[in-house]
Amino acid sequence: MNSGVSAVYRLASRFSRISVTLVIVIFTLLYLAGIQLPISLQIVIATLSLALGIPHGAVDHLISIPAHPRSRFVSFIIIYSIIALIAGYGIAQWNVHGFQFVLIMSALHFGYGDSAFRNEWQDSIGGLRVSILSENLYALAAGTLPVFLPLTDQRSLSALARIHPALGDWAGSYAHIIRNSTVIFAALAIIILLLSGHTSSAIDLLLLIVLSLLAPPLITFAIYFGCWHALRHTARLVPKLPKALTAADGADVGKAISRAVFPGLYALIGTLLIGAGLMIFAPDRFGSGLLWSTLVVVWALTVPHMMATARFDWKALKKRI
Repeated sequence: MNSGVSAVYRLASRFSRISVTLVIVIFTLLYLAGIQLPISLQIVIATLSLALGIPHGAVDHLISIPAHPRSRFVSFIIIYSIIALIAGYGIAQWNVHGFQFVLIMSALHFGYGDSAFRNEWQDSIGGLRVSILSENLYALAAGTLPVFLPLTDQRSLSALARIHPALGDWAGSYAHIIRNSTVIFAALAIIILLLSGHTSSAIDLLLLIVLSLLAPPLITFAIYFGCWHALRHTARLVPKLPKALTAADGADVGKAISRAVFPGLYALIGTLLIGAGLMIFAPDRFGSGLLWSTLVVVWALTVPHMMATARFDWKALKKRI
């Protein structure tokens, strides 16, 4: 049991829930008032929210491989960068198929990362982990809700077309099937989790359903990425980073979180600069705006990021013997 680490996980869970609840309240009030946010404002909000989540994936080299020997560390960085470049080229070259691949990959990464977050939180308080069935139900629902549900909404068509013209019909004739299947599966997961006594997990899924159904698609995904997934992943980094862990052990939760965020801030600056550069110097593929070029960079980095974190995700998901 580690009360300091537990406090970090508790803060991350509470903040992510408050953020999503706040967005739900705001868009409920806007809906009741008959106000719709202009798509240009939605894109600005989405870009800022995505930016909040970028640093969490930039410390993979600190948690995936030791700094010594130096050659191994450098090799990891080089391979990581090559995979990101290949992924970025593929997404930019084959927009729709690249987009579909990233959505599937992201859903699995988000869902099982969130499930691992819950397991590690239970470990930090000496609690019992959930059953394999509940764990997988939660992971699949938690990953697909903020990805497939908003992006099969009719409101997403104009937004996606604004980001990139080829993305407006990414799901084709399967949009309704994907959407309905996601809602039905999430509803079943909530019922099973409630019946098995996992109320906290069910509440999280319920919040994600309401967010995905109520808020504009771009904002739903961006808020989830920046204020839910990234923050919970950052909390999971604290026990793996010595300085952050020391702060957590000293009951300084804010410092613990900041010490897990600061090492990745360079990625935020780099991503925005690269995104702006792509928009300026490759307008034929990235001229539709900073959000599209930023998304390409983020998605490209997500591929090696998911591969790098899969090992400790799996370790967190394994059952105690």
